[in-house]
Amino acid sequence: MPRKKLARLIAVSAAEQPLTLRLVWQDEGESLVDVSGMIGAFRLYAPLRESREMFRQVRLGEHGTDVVWSDDIDMSADTLWRLAQEQTGATMTPDAFRLWRERKAYTLDQAAQALGVSRRMVAYYERGNRPIPRIVALATRGLDAA
Repeated sequence: MPRKKLARLIAVSAAEQPLTLRLVWQDEGESLVDVSGMIGAFRLYAPLRESREMFRQVRLGEHGTDVVWSDDIDMSADTLWRLAQEQTGATMTPDAFRLWRERKAYTLDQAAQALGVSRRMVAYYERGNRPIPRIVALATRGLDAA
């Protein structure tokens, strides 16, 4: 089995937008990644929610495999890569998601039930109000194959 190539960063900085990082990847160019969802969801990141100044002190971790704010607060390059893919629509575009639902003849409620998400999230995905998580994109493929 081929080894998985790890996402590697060569530079990181806080972007102009709140709770957004500007990332430079070793082989993949540059990304702007909104990490507000991660920072809002986990207690570990509470100091970053409370201090924008601390957020701006982000630096590259050892070997480019993470970004670091302090000895206790970091975020892996793999997580940031996944977020970058989701936020750019690389996993699935809103139009592709809508076409999938129409092809399956699912109502919003039926799609939500099939995917294990709320009806509201299905509507958000279709309108492009929220990035489509990779797990949801993969689930649509699995439901197509079933």
